[in-house]
Amino acid sequence: MQPLMCLLTNKTLNLFLVVFMNSQEKEISYTATNTYSTLNDLNESTKNVWVVFHGIGYLTKYFIRLFDTLDKKENYIIAPQAPSKYYKGTDYRRVGSSWLTKENTLTETKNVLNYTDAVIANENIPNNVNLIVLGYSQGVSIAGRWIASRKIKCNALVMISGGFPHELNREDFLFLQSETKITHILGEKDPYFEVEKVEAEKIRVKQIFPQIEFRLHPGGHELNPKTLVNLY
Repeated sequence: MQPLMCLLTNKTLNLFLVVFMNSQEKEISYTATNTYSTLNDLNESTKNVWVVFHGIGYLTKYFIRLFDTLDKKENYIIAPQAPSKYYKGTDYRRVGSSWLTKENTLTETKNVLNYTDAVIANENIPNNVNLIVLGYSQGVSIAGRWIASRKIKCNALVMISGGFPHELNREDFLFLQSETKITHILGEKDPYFEVEKVEAEKIRVKQIFPQIEFRLHPGGHELNPKTLVNLY
């Protein structure tokens, strides 16, 4: 019986190798439709326009509620929606989303940035407002890449509880003015708060943005609306 089992195993392995060797991964382009959310009205009273990128697991219709404490007359919020949706938990009731994974990251990044461009073009943001770009958790990577690749001359960049893209460096942001306000916010009880890693990240980001201000809040891995007051 043992030689027969070995023979079957070898045949199975050979079949797998044949299928694997003949398998091809191809790529196509197509037109896709996605949503995004806004909060308040964009009009002559608007002073600040926020483009806010949520973290993994969020839908923008819920994430954008975190900005409801901002002055409604002066602040207009635009929240792009991560395109990849999935069910959260084992009951398959709640839906979350994700911006990127390690799978086909370069192409997916291009897709996400093109989508973000379409959102901004659709909003027709006036030039006389302050543009604030905010990234929370996974959204920090999208905010950073969008600003760098599109040369977005924002008035402020806010990074909350997220790592900055490793491929970006000081040269990618030389177009920003020294007056551009850069803020990094982290919760003291963030479960991902490892002192050595945080300190190393602060040194790296400080080299990219010399004017950066680091802040702490007493919470965890969260966007605390109170920390957004007086950011700009």
